[in-house]
Order: sequence, then C-alpha cells, then structure tokens
Amino acid sequence: MTKLLGSALYAVARRVARVRAAPALHPAGVMCSGTLEVPGDPEGRWQVTWLDRPAVHRVTVRWSRAAGLPGGLPDGVGLALRVDDADGAGATLDLLFTSCGRGRLGRRLPLPRRDALDGPYSSLTAYRVGDRDRVLTAHPVTPAGGPAGTPVTLAGLRQALDRGDVRFRLCTEATGEPRRMFATLTLGPAGPEPAGHTVSYEPYAHCLPGLRPTRTLRAARVAAYAGSREGRTGRRG
Repeated sequence: MTKLLGSALYAVARRVARVRAAPALHPAGVMCSGTLEVPGDPEGRWQVTWLDRPAVHRVTVRWSRAAGLPGGLPDGVGLALRVDDADGAGATLDLLFTSCGRGRLGRRLPLPRRDALDGPYSSLTAYRVGDRDRVLTAHPVTPAGGPAGTPVTLAGLRQALDRGDVRFRLCTEATGEPRRMFATLTLGPAGPEPAGHTVSYEPYAHCLPGLRPTRTLRAARVAAYAGSREGRTGRRG
C-alpha cells in the first residue's frame, strides 16, 4: 500500500509540475530573513542540546501558497525556515509548517484559509523531541494585518512582511502534556524571490540530534518532491 501511494503521489506531482513549469507544491512564495530566539531550559528538560541552550539565530524563511490555487481561492499556507549552522558549523536545521486545524486531530491535517495569520501552522508529522514524539506548531502572535487580515496571496503576504511585526510562537504539542513553547520567530521585510529558483528545504536531511521528524510521512513526502523535481527538470531524483 505504501509503495502504491508513493507511486501515485510521484506521478501526480510530476504531471502538475510539468504543466505549471513550477514546483507541484508551494510553487510561489515570498522570501525574507528573520530571527529565531530560543529561550532555552537551564534544567535541560528538553533533553536536546539545541533547545536547552539559549540562543538567537538568523533564519531564511519562505512563506508560500501550498497548492498555488488561482485567484482569491482559499489555499494552504506554508512556512519554511532554515537555520544555518544551528548546532555548529554545517549543522543546518530546516523546519516546515503548514496551515492546519486545531486540537489533537486538526494539527495533523492541512487546512486552507483566506487569512494567513488566522490560525496555527503545524509540521503535520511528529518529531522526535528528546524522549518522545511531539508535533511542532507555529502560532501567530499578533496578526500583522489587523482587522483586515492577511490575504493568502503573494501581494498579501509581502505587504504583511513589509508592515513588520509578523511573529510566531513555535511550540511542541502531544497528547497528555501541555503545549510548550521552544522559540519565537520574527520575520523581516520581504526580499526578492529568485527568478527561476526555489529554495529546497529538506527537513529529513537537515535535522539535529534529538530533534528529527519521524518516518510517518517520509515516503510520501520524498515521492511527491521527487516527482515535482522530475516534472520541472526532466531528471529523476
């Protein structure tokens, strides 16, 4: 069943990428720099060096429309961030979040929306954090769009960034324990989207000791992204 699902996702992603001449998922987004502040835990309760040690990191962020649906249709929203040299030279950390629902089931399911800051984002798959599996979530702190909201369009995302003060609390969530914040993410003004180029975030390759995604969605994600790459470039892998 897993092999059949992977083959189907590969084929669909390849076709979509070939037709649109862009990635099948998150085809267009807005790049910016940002700051990730990790408060740390002096008692070492995370059991993860990177989370227990207080630090401020510069990050590269891509805020994007997940499916690239036309016009003003609701769409999923992606939030991808990269921390270079997160845990020493060459130790890159990539974290990917997608707009999701609320609660135990909702945080596992992607959710389209019209307002990019009207609700949480989630890693969807669980991460092994220290001694147990937890889902990572990102929660908007103060909606930058105010009462008017932040439309899920490239112009809307860019305007929210340029207004400033787009912030998220990054947390872990798991059954039987309270939500726990591990970092605050602050996004800077929008930068140019490189023409013909999309930053490739790789959460399975770019993770840290004690903080890595479980294998639950790995096969499906790898198949979809491989199909997308072949659809755009004509090359496998």
